Amino acid sequence: MTMTLQTLSDRIEINDLLISYCTAVDSGNIDRFDEIFTPDAIIDYSVFGFDRAGLQATKQFLKQSLPAVPNKQHMISNSEVFLDGDRATARTLCFNPMAVPLESGGYQMTYYHLWYVDRLVRTDKGWRISERVEEKSHIFTAEGVIS
Repeated sequence: MTMTLQTLSDRIEINDLLISYCTAVDSGNIDRFDEIFTPDAIIDYSVFGFDRAGLQATKQFLKQSLPAVPNKQHMISNSEVFLDGDRATARTLCFNPMAVPLESGGYQMTYYHLWYVDRLVRTDKGWRISERVEEKSHIFTAEGVIS
């Protein structure tokens, strides 16, 4: 299938947006979500026991909870993007290891394996995520030492 320049541009912009989410969470720059999501976005972390909420509530939750997780990485791949004019959907594989310090020393390592299922919309400021739902594959937890 031959892609138009617009299709290529849209796919690159969406890929950059998905990476921006990971970078914002991992760096703790949650206010950057305003450049990633629409103001009325719904973000659904409920599959892992957290809330399905709007943008502002999600930002508040992450600002309060992420300081307890000093070591985290989001790695995404295998993103399928389906364009439909000014709308798109995407399903992206994510591997997200997180280390939380234990009171007894060492760390609790949790490895989240999931997909991000997104609805996106083209705005006058570029592509934005209007809905993100996490879809769980599995979780692995272990204790260890981080060097």
